[in-house]
Amino acid sequence: MKTFTTAALAALIAAGSMGVASAADAQSRYERNDRQEQRQDRRDDRRDDRRDDRLDRRDDRQEWRQDNRDDRREYRQDVRAYDRWQRSERRYNAGRYSPPRGYQVRQWSYGQRIPSYYSRGYVVNDYSRYGLRAPPRGYHYVRSGNDVVLAAVAGGLITAVVAGLFN
Repeated sequence: MKTFTTAALAALIAAGSMGVASAADAQSRYERNDRQEQRQDRRDDRRDDRRDDRLDRRDDRQEWRQDNRDDRREYRQDVRAYDRWQRSERRYNAGRYSPPRGYQVRQWSYGQRIPSYYSRGYVVNDYSRYGLRAPPRGYHYVRSGNDVVLAAVAGGLITAVVAGLFN
């Protein structure tokens, strides 16, 4: 009987300790799940913050591109303000024109290139005297016959022609 009681008591203690262990184990599992959920929530919050930052930067880039587009559009409108071909409303006396040796007077048009020999003695520096606007940077007015041509200094590309400016 003593053996039986000892065995029963041992079984009871073993069963009780197992029950306690499983309750403690269950409790720690729940706590672990709660901690994992909290970590996941924090990760999600950080991820959302990063996404918001990315969206803000994307909006900034889009605004920057739009501003650049507007600037280019305004620049093109300013360039177009120099009409490609226009007839002079008033005629001026500027002395007799003599073309370079071996060349004849010809009609220039937008997009052509004026030869470099025209840039020497044929540049119109007093453009305001003849009712012309100041040329953009890198351009100058060149006289060719009775016409004035707005051409690039470097390559001679003609941007505008003012026909019949001189007598």
